[in-house]
Amino acid sequence: MTINRSIRLDEERWDAVQRRDEQSAGQFVYGVTTTGIYCRPGCASKQPRRENVHFFDGWEEAEAAGFRACKRCAPHSEAILRACRLIEQAEETPSLTKLADQAGLSPSHFHRLFKRATGVTPRQYAVAARVRRVRADLQESETVTDAIYEAGFGSSSRFYEHSTETLGMKPSEYRNGGAGQRIRYAITPCYLGWALVAATGRGICALEFGDGPAELRECLRSRFPEATLIGDDPDFAGWIDRVLAFLDAPHGRLQLPLDIAGTAFQRRVWAALQEIPAGETASYGEIAARIGNPKAGRAVARACATNQIAVAIPCHRVVRADGEPGGYRWGVERKRELLKREAER
Repeated sequence: MTINRSIRLDEERWDAVQRRDEQSAGQFVYGVTTTGIYCRPGCASKQPRRENVHFFDGWEEAEAAGFRACKRCAPHSEAILRACRLIEQAEETPSLTKLADQAGLSPSHFHRLFKRATGVTPRQYAVAARVRRVRADLQESETVTDAIYEAGFGSSSRFYEHSTETLGMKPSEYRNGGAGQRIRYAITPCYLGWALVAATGRGICALEFGDGPAELRECLRSRFPEATLIGDDPDFAGWIDRVLAFLDAPHGRLQLPLDIAGTAFQRRVWAALQEIPAGETASYGEIAARIGNPKAGRAVARACATNQIAVAIPCHRVVRADGEPGGYRWGVERKRELLKREAER
């Protein structure tokens, strides 16, 4: 009787594999003896022969039997997702050992899988999650120190180590809308309409396009409501000339310092974008693969959408898998024009 039930269960599972039934994901995995790989039932890879398939109640059993995870369907994804939620909801960052234990893996194996799935290490993910809390809390907490501790940082010094990389300025300045910051800027016509170039003491913090000066000025003011905006600095004219020249004839990188504020994942994506030569494009999935996280195509798209330094960080060179432009922060028509001009040159 037990054998018959087992046979019927295997038959049902094989039927789910043949139908690529996504609804069965999480109920079992199957291993293929000829490849040594195990997959979820909805995996889009080529289906194996029935005699080469073994079924397991979970990926832990499959790995205990010597199979390795399919990179295409990522059977560990649910475990990694639970770990991400645990990190985001915990008041104190869980240790690597605790995260690995709840996933049923060794710490080293969990670390590898987590980085492959998210593009960053568990520690980097935890820091990014706490920084997001700081961003929100800085507008509500009475002091910067309160916001830092409420976000889960054990000490203010640990947050300050990388605060300017993630916020683009000191936390007190971010909390006060850029108070104390001197930001030089200029708005000039270009073949894409109007362009705004703004820079802090660290480098260019904004390169944006718009339909008119008023719109762009208001955008900068809303981002840094308390900063001192300087729009008539003659020394800044040389920067504008170099930006306009780069717009007209893009090649290599813009030879000006950039003040890039973003999470560890966003900075990895933006660095990969800067490696795409003018006149060429890459898909969101290709960029995800280049940063070692082939499943992160959507996250790459979000990172492109949050980029505020156009052309110098060439998010316009990232397109959909079918070759269509996809979205663009400053309008798809501007994206088409940029790509057209670069291809012609």
